[in-house]
Amino acid sequence: MNHTPSSFTLNDNYYTPRQAFEDIIHLIPTNKTIYEPFIGSSRSGEYLQELLPNNKVIYNKEVDFFHNCFQYDLVVSNPPFSVAKQILTRLKELNKPFILLLPASRLCTQYIRKLFKKNIQIIIPKKRINFINSNNKRACNFDCFWYCFNLNLDSDINWL
Repeated sequence: MNHTPSSFTLNDNYYTPRQAFEDIIHLIPTNKTIYEPFIGSSRSGEYLQELLPNNKVIYNKEVDFFHNCFQYDLVVSNPPFSVAKQILTRLKELNKPFILLLPASRLCTQYIRKLFKKNIQIIIPKKRINFINSNNKRACNFDCFWYCFNLNLDSDINWL
C-alpha cells in the first residue's frame, strides 16, 4: 500500500494553517523527535520546526508513512482523511503517541471505538479551522478535533 501524497484523493488536499499548530504548541512535549508524515504541499513541517525549536521535526513528502524507517517519538499531523482508519490502526499497532487533526464526526465511528476505547484524548479548537487548498487559498472549514493518543494530557477533553 503506497501512501505518498500522490496516492491521496482530491479531497485530501486541504492543509492546516499555521495558527492551528500555534494553538496546540503548549500541549506538545518538548525535546522530542516529531514526525509529520503528511505534509503534501503544505508547510506544516516547517511550521512545527519553527514553533518547536527544542524538538527535531522530520518531514519528507516522498516517504511512505507505512514503510518509513524514521526513529521518532510522536506524530503530529493533519492526515489524509481518506486513509485515516489505516493510519490510526498503524499508529496503534506501533503504540506511537500522536496528535492528529481529524473531523469531529470520526469520534463516533466504530473503528475509533474499537481501536482506542478509553485511550483517546481530544483537543477542541477555539473555532473551526479554515483549511487551505492546493492553490494556497482558504478553502473550507468544518468541525475538527485534534485526536491524541499516549500524551497523558491533564484532561481527556481539552478546550482551547
